[in-house]
Amino acid sequence: MKVAVLMSGGVDSTVAALLLKEQGHEVTGLTMINWNPEVAVKAAQAAASMGIRHLTVDLRKPFREKVIAYFTGVYGQGRTPNPCVVCNRCIKFGSLLEYALDKGFEKVASGHYARIEYDENRKRYLLRMARYLPKDQSYFLYALSQEQLGRILFPLGEMSKPEVIEIACRHNFTAAGSKESQEICFIEGDYRHFLQGRLHYQPGLVVDLQGNVLGEHQGLPFYTVGQRKGLGISGGRPLYVVALDFENNRLILDAQEHLWAKTLTAVDNSYIYYEGLEEPLAVQARIRYRAPSAPALLSPRGDSVLLHFDKPQRAITPGQSVVYYLDEYVLGGGTIQS
Repeated sequence: MKVAVLMSGGVDSTVAALLLKEQGHEVTGLTMINWNPEVAVKAAQAAASMGIRHLTVDLRKPFREKVIAYFTGVYGQGRTPNPCVVCNRCIKFGSLLEYALDKGFEKVASGHYARIEYDENRKRYLLRMARYLPKDQSYFLYALSQEQLGRILFPLGEMSKPEVIEIACRHNFTAAGSKESQEICFIEGDYRHFLQGRLHYQPGLVVDLQGNVLGEHQGLPFYTVGQRKGLGISGGRPLYVVALDFENNRLILDAQEHLWAKTLTAVDNSYIYYEGLEEPLAVQARIRYRAPSAPALLSPRGDSVLLHFDKPQRAITPGQSVVYYLDEYVLGGGTIQS
């Protein structure tokens, strides 16, 4: 099979390419330049080290239009974005996948830790959590379509990170000793520095839930629900961001107890396990990537869903992704509205 492996020069994508080559596939490394062109140099070196062809495609324009514009736009609305979800759907397994298919490749592969299965009875591709849960990345992949899932391979889905590193060391790959890639590829350091000059914002009042004025904020895009550090407010007690009042340009702080809630509404929902949601369903849900899964009842509400957790969750953040699981399988996910 002709497979294009999405290579960054890191250990995961390098080992993914090696495994597919050893399985007898015709493997080519494929690197997208979306922000920093240096990634192509590292990827080309990794491809050369195992004797495979390497291609580069410049996707900076669609990346700016779809990911960067989304990232800054959501912050500009006083919400917290999840750019990796958009990048996976629109760029990595969108524009880059289309490029690979146009070049005659049958499938694309990546170093993601997740599993794809085909349900013969229901004729659907399913997305499953990685066997090695500490590195599971299924959360970021919930928005992929059936057509996309049918064209993707995840060679590392059944492996652990230590196993991957051991293979890289055994083959003397330079990437074996490299650091973990940063969570947001186009952000170095504090995301607030990235937003400066890209957003229109203005200072406003900081208040508590009773409306008492506590001070002034720099601009709502620089804060997120649950934040405690960097507020510049001394209230005589620990204060956290509990809400961003975008309409009145007010930052609302209060005690940690006000961060907990049992329900949320999600919009822009995508489904994988089923074609859609027609009736209430018991699920496990994650309100952010690092959050543990929690039992909840998922109920359709027209174009949105209502998620009611068994126990209160901390800092449910508008704009972030919430992903629904059925045991190890991704049912789907959506964007937290409120």
